Amino acid sequence: MDLEQTLHMNARRGEYSYANNSSQQKETILKAKPMLQENLSEIYRNGFPDCVRFADMGCASGPNSLLPAWETLHALHRICLPLNRKPPDLQVFLNDLPGNDFNSVFKSFPSFDERLKKERRHEFGSCFIAAAPGSFYGRLFPPSFLHLVHSSYSIHWLSQVPKGLVSESGIPILNKRGVYVEKSLNPPDVHKAYLDQFECDFTSFLKLRFEELKREGRMILIIMGNDKYHPHALEPIEMVINDMVSEGLIEESKLESFNFPIYSPCAEEVKQVIEREGSFSIHQFETFHVSWLVGFDDNNNNNNKELDQSDRDAKGKYVAKHIRAALQTLLRNHFGNDIMDDLFRRYSIKVAELMEMGLGAYTILLLSLIKK
Repeated sequence: MDLEQTLHMNARRGEYSYANNSSQQKETILKAKPMLQENLSEIYRNGFPDCVRFADMGCASGPNSLLPAWETLHALHRICLPLNRKPPDLQVFLNDLPGNDFNSVFKSFPSFDERLKKERRHEFGSCFIAAAPGSFYGRLFPPSFLHLVHSSYSIHWLSQVPKGLVSESGIPILNKRGVYVEKSLNPPDVHKAYLDQFECDFTSFLKLRFEELKREGRMILIIMGNDKYHPHALEPIEMVINDMVSEGLIEESKLESFNFPIYSPCAEEVKQVIEREGSFSIHQFETFHVSWLVGFDDNNNNNNKELDQSDRDAKGKYVAKHIRAALQTLLRNHFGNDIMDDLFRRYSIKVAELMEMGLGAYTILLLSLIKK
């Protein structure tokens, strides 16, 4: 599987598009605002640059694509106001794989500019936006070029499916009936394969950003992590695919030859890679949870009340649409388009059952790093 060509969120603005199903990501980006402002303040006071160069790696498409740039403009204004200085210009580079729906991002530029004009445009520096397509596991910018790197919900994506899970002939070696890694359920070798791939990729990411960032440049990373208290959102997908294999709706060989190129690390694994690689110091590190239902207009405000069936179904479908927006292209590429509606209908039922048990939250690792 060539991930650089096949991996992207659902495009445009349909019912299952990423643009219409990314409220959890917005919640986390906004949660990082204080960290963004503090790091920008230290960048700006360390030299008062006329132009701040900012890269958002893994920008995807939709309303969140320009949200970090918007928050950066506001943060620079708030930093410069008490100093009685004109805010610097902001040069924004939006990075994602070539298959990303950059066209829809470009089409949102006029509305972004119009919003700036309405909201104190004269008090902001100029904002210049460009795309930088390519994998962030490769070099993207000249040396000592960037002031700040931002990445949200992206680093859990691996550069490839870990080697050794499936042989070249498609015969399974390790993860026979699994599609991702769950530490408590998979054989130890499966977890090791995923962890090794994550450590290799994240190490490369750090080395490359060290080259591209200016002296004492900063990174703000929002990583989908895991802990033992919350099930991974991929767990119900694995259950559904196994059910469909048992019913003869999916060939067993299709399941055995598929693994998600996703690894959600725990906090300690992230810290160990950063410390071992050695190019950055950890400035801040937070862990929190974001509900699967962020953005859901829930009419039942009594959390202790039993969900009625219609409410339960609506919540399950809501979560399923968000997951479908992010994962459908990979699943469709491997299993075909015909089963997608049935697969995510079944997924909505599984997640509704989990939420009825009081489960259903993403573990988020939020950290800022300083180039040594």
